[in-house]
Amino acid sequence: MSTKRKVVANISLSLDGRIAGPGGEYDMGWIVPHAITDGSRAHMVEVTSPATTALLGRKNYQGFGGFWPAVADDENADPKDRAFSRWLNEVEKVVFSTTLTTVDWENARLATEDPAATVKQLREQDGGDIVVLASTSVITQLLDAGEVDRLSVTLCPELVGGGSRLFTDGQAASWTLTSSTATESGALCLVYDRVEK
Repeated sequence: MSTKRKVVANISLSLDGRIAGPGGEYDMGWIVPHAITDGSRAHMVEVTSPATTALLGRKNYQGFGGFWPAVADDENADPKDRAFSRWLNEVEKVVFSTTLTTVDWENARLATEDPAATVKQLREQDGGDIVVLASTSVITQLLDAGEVDRLSVTLCPELVGGGSRLFTDGQAASWTLTSSTATESGALCLVYDRVEK
């Protein structure tokens, strides 16, 4: 795997390994109390600031695009949220979708290939890190292809009792913990780097 550009998968998980609760893919209210802490906000800025490309699935592109662009100019917003919003507005955004035909967010484009092929192309270009923002379909495809270099996991102290998991049967890999920060809510912001074999 090339070391030119690092691919970082950023995701929040419950203690029982869920990305969404038993109510379906949008059952993520349990994440909110942990995502809005100063520690989680600082972690997000730390993870995204070295990145010059963001990878998004359609649902996250539409969800993020419906909320984040205006936060940059909101004087009442948390400064870390404003910084994240400015970054999101300025960063190259590559969107994976089988249904969208256009994307209108500044600096966004539709991917023309699958996530693994796209990442291989991006690694050959100059730039900073490539971060996948909570788009589980993109993350799982990249994990299966061995194209994730770093996992950024916010582990929320919640047992949600059902729902979708990020990790299913797939390619085995070893990871080493490079940083761990506890937030005010008790969530852990964990960063793991892939162990090259």
